[in-house]
Amino acid sequence: MNAEKLIRRSAIGLAFAGLLAGGAYAQSPDPTPTPHQEDIQNDKKDIRSDKKDVAKDRADRNADQRDINKDKRDLAKDRADRNMDQRDINHDRRDLNKDRTDRNADQGDINRDKAQLVRDDKQFGANSVQAQADRKDLRADRADRNADQRDINHDRRDLNKDRADRNADQRDINHDKADLAKDRNDRNQDQKDINKDKKDLHKDRKDLRKDRRGHK
Repeated sequence: MNAEKLIRRSAIGLAFAGLLAGGAYAQSPDPTPTPHQEDIQNDKKDIRSDKKDVAKDRADRNADQRDINKDKRDLAKDRADRNMDQRDINHDRRDLNKDRTDRNADQGDINRDKAQLVRDDKQFGANSVQAQADRKDLRADRADRNADQRDINHDRRDLNKDRADRNADQRDINHDKADLAKDRNDRNQDQKDINKDKKDLHKDRKDLRKDRRGHK
């Protein structure tokens, strides 16, 4: 009977000791990684970082390319506007020259009408048919001259406006060119960064393979 109790107590004691040993093992800290394992972990970390860099630089490069495409569209539109304004300026100049020619011709008619009126007044009298006809011609030529002057003033306003528009479009073109040059530089720099990141990624993957082979 005593032997049976002794055996039972021994079995319980062994089981309890086993539980304690298992708990102690579970609470023990992780084993310190070997230098090879540290190298592999560092290589993996570098690869993850390289992938993030490549993704970011690609996103930047793509955004810069979209900016470049927009700058090209803006530049093409502003050039079209500038060219249209230049055509308007050329048209205004032709109108202005024509109206000035008409105004000068009307002024010549007025001067001749005045001289003719003076002669007819002296020869036929101020109330003569000839003098009245001269006054009618003079009024008509003055009306034509005044209309031509109004056209000239209108042409000048159009010309000034079209020149202002043309100059504004030229400033927009210059601004678009500067934006385009800057965005191209940014795009090219991003492409260089991508190429560098790819090289880094390739090198880190090579290091990882080498470290894995060394670990084996």
